Amino acid sequence: AAEAIVLAGLHYEIGRERLENQDRAGAISHLKDALRAQPGFVPAALLLGEAHLKAGEPREALRVWERAAEGPQPALPVLSRIEQLHRAEGRPTRMISLYQDALARQPDNLALAFGLGRVYFELAMLDEAAEQFQKMEVRAPELPLIHAYLGAILERRGQFRDAMEEYRRALRESDRIEWPHRCAACGAAHARWIDRCPTCRRWNTSRP
Repeated sequence: AAEAIVLAGLHYEIGRERLENQDRAGAISHLKDALRAQPGFVPAALLLGEAHLKAGEPREALRVWERAAEGPQPALPVLSRIEQLHRAEGRPTRMISLYQDALARQPDNLALAFGLGRVYFELAMLDEAAEQFQKMEVRAPELPLIHAYLGAILERRGQFRDAMEEYRRALRESDRIEWPHRCAACGAAHARWIDRCPTCRRWNTSRP
């Protein structure tokens, strides 16, 4: 298993270099090899999808990302890429079901619950968004992003005094705008998802 991870990482690094040098065919080949060595290697799946997009193949990109999202622990960056494609194609119900399906597999994952609430908000489904963020607030009252969105919902409803209080809470907690992650191998904290932990140098270990 350790050798498979190293092999996947090497193919990923070569694929990334090939893509930077505009060799899309070579990049796609190496990134596919990375996923053969380690099917759950998220960095390779992300970059392979991007390579297909650059080649004008959005359907192939979607297939790659959907396969990556089928695992027991779907990564936020993968879900975000799928969401972007559904948004571009005007498919809001698929944006919602994407996070609902992921939450059904991981009901205690706050990052996925946040993603669903954010999609509700972006689609102007304010009641659903408020309910989602209020449920999250009970479990994680210190997370600033929750209060920022609750403030935005209240502002849209015209409840400006309550909205300002939520904004103040968000600012008191932190000025972070991305979901924090942690390395599953060494425990190092990351401000956001990253492909390789700078502390232990392991690939594909960033978890929300």
